[in-house]
Amino acid sequence: MVSPTPTTDAPAGLLSPALDDLGVTYTSDGGRLRVWSGHADGIELVIFDDTDLDWIIDTIPLRLVGGSVWEVTTPLLRPGTRYAIRVSGPTGPGNTFNPRTLLLDPYARGLVSGGFSDWRSVAIDGSFDWGGVQKPRVPLDRTVIYEEHLKGLTKRHPAITPALHGTYAGLANPAMIEYLQGLGVTSVELLPVHAFASEPRLHQLGLSNYWGYNTLNFFTPHAAYATEASRREGPEAILREFKGMVRLLHEAGLEVILDVVYNHTAEEGVGGPRSSFRGIDNRSYYRQLDDGTYVDETGCGNAVNTATDASARLILDSLRYWANDLQIDGFRFDLAATLGRDAQHHFTPDHPLLRTILDDPALADVKMIAEPWDVGMGGWQTGNFGAGWSEWNDRYRDRVRNFWLSDVDYARRASTAPVGIGGFATRLAGSSNTFSHERGPLASVNFVTAHDGFTLRDLVSYDVKHNLANGEQNRDGADTNRSFNHGAEGPTDDPHILATRRKAMRNLLGTLLLSSGIPMLTAGDEFGRTQRGNNNAYCHDSTLTWLSWDHADWQKDLQAHVRRLITLRGENPALRPIRFAVQDRPTPSASVMDWYDESGAMMSIDRWTNPAHRTLQYVAASTPEHEAFNRILLMVHGNESPIDVTLPDIEGVTRYVELWSSIDERPAEIAETYEPGDLVPLPGTSMRLFRAE
Repeated sequence: MVSPTPTTDAPAGLLSPALDDLGVTYTSDGGRLRVWSGHADGIELVIFDDTDLDWIIDTIPLRLVGGSVWEVTTPLLRPGTRYAIRVSGPTGPGNTFNPRTLLLDPYARGLVSGGFSDWRSVAIDGSFDWGGVQKPRVPLDRTVIYEEHLKGLTKRHPAITPALHGTYAGLANPAMIEYLQGLGVTSVELLPVHAFASEPRLHQLGLSNYWGYNTLNFFTPHAAYATEASRREGPEAILREFKGMVRLLHEAGLEVILDVVYNHTAEEGVGGPRSSFRGIDNRSYYRQLDDGTYVDETGCGNAVNTATDASARLILDSLRYWANDLQIDGFRFDLAATLGRDAQHHFTPDHPLLRTILDDPALADVKMIAEPWDVGMGGWQTGNFGAGWSEWNDRYRDRVRNFWLSDVDYARRASTAPVGIGGFATRLAGSSNTFSHERGPLASVNFVTAHDGFTLRDLVSYDVKHNLANGEQNRDGADTNRSFNHGAEGPTDDPHILATRRKAMRNLLGTLLLSSGIPMLTAGDEFGRTQRGNNNAYCHDSTLTWLSWDHADWQKDLQAHVRRLITLRGENPALRPIRFAVQDRPTPSASVMDWYDESGAMMSIDRWTNPAHRTLQYVAASTPEHEAFNRILLMVHGNESPIDVTLPDIEGVTRYVELWSSIDERPAEIAETYEPGDLVPLPGTSMRLFRAE
């Protein structure tokens, strides 16, 4: 019987001097390479010709200098040098050393390749003139995240020259910056841009890992996203193009957040590709049992073992590099629960790595966002990360989808929805049942869609996934989508179905951008892009996933709604509280929330829980600290039958000025003014927003 005893101990000191300055640094004697391996018995540096990746110039042994760190200094190691390492070590369970295998330096700042099997590390000079441009440092409450695939966003943009399509320079193009500024988002969140590779299985199917969740190296920008000119010039030019993109986005006031994949690597499971960690020290870098069997909490073949100093420090050093040398504003951690697992593979919010990420002075003022789950035992941890972390809130996603889509579908077949409006209201107000008062509503990153799953348009157009093109017989991708096709599966010419779908999209977007918390909008949802029902399009680098910029009138109208909603969010602090309000006591930068039913009376228990009553009026009044007092009223009606709503009579409120509604195809700046007690008509499944004065 195999014992589950871990092979390594928990981190003793993530700031250990023995782990300093790994990778290549430059001295008066040439380039110095430092490599960590806790189990190796020999390491060699292999120097290659500058143009021929197979022509070995020299092979130089490294010496053990203490703390499992191996070192060599040589004048051959200079900016532009192509190099690899070879590592030898003992045999036995968990050890996978092969002294003939050429491996990447885990700390390499540049890579060159002719394919998966012949990657080489490149020593670089990373100097860059930032021109005095500073990070925008957008406050969390004013943050509106725009999740995008860098290539997919720019690949087909007609105002961007074809040479820049799908590139770092393309994202920084004036046309793209003007679009992002006009939309009103504050922070672009890029799907993985760490160097990555496609799995051999996908190559055999004629597909590729388009999303990029298959990391080769944690310090190198993905070369394929650079312009052809930069790629020809080499890794230093690729790095300069990346930094130039960040500088131009910062000049425009836009933050850059990276989706980072530190939970697993492209080496897959035992027997998979061997490019770096597996050959350097498999036992230390990957989670496994005593017999070498991998403990795979990621579903990707391996899981990085953050219970070891080497892995934890590697992640910290990578974060420091991107946050400081490359001026990145924040990180979204893919499958972050894996990073918080201890030596027994159990998640703990007090994991030394998670604590150090927040406490590290080199990472101060950097946004930290966790995807708070993985696929291992105890892997769902939404709400359980500590203060200082924001988290993707899947509870928000599911409840909002249910309220506007699957509940409505259910009601059509059963005459009433399955649940009332209480759970939806909790999500609207910041998910206080998920995040503690210490953490507040800004711990919640609210989203209705993301790169993974249906697009917004597909969410209202398909009941089931359509993933046959992925080559897995439609087995991949989520089966539970909480979607609703509104009467026809996929494309239709029925004008009633199309109008109902468009209103559903406006309700979903209105909820997202008017809720307490940090909203995340998925690129293309603002104009209703489709992936034709594919809810797992990770392997398609094609027009299926590249955004189209040729929009019908209804798409332009939907985009105008999004611009209007983002503007209203910025103008009304009551919509974006920093803290949860404390009962019977004013709390600075919080919003006091009151709830009324359709008659203008305070919500009763029956109104909260009765599925037949899915209408509420939500009044939020800010408690000013840095901004002026502000009060808003949001009407929500979750049944398909129309209703008349009586505006509540609130002390100090003499009128209600309408700011936005989901009813009309085109958003109005200001529609009408009403008085307390007036009747306001609400069509089926709709929203209206007012400023209370």
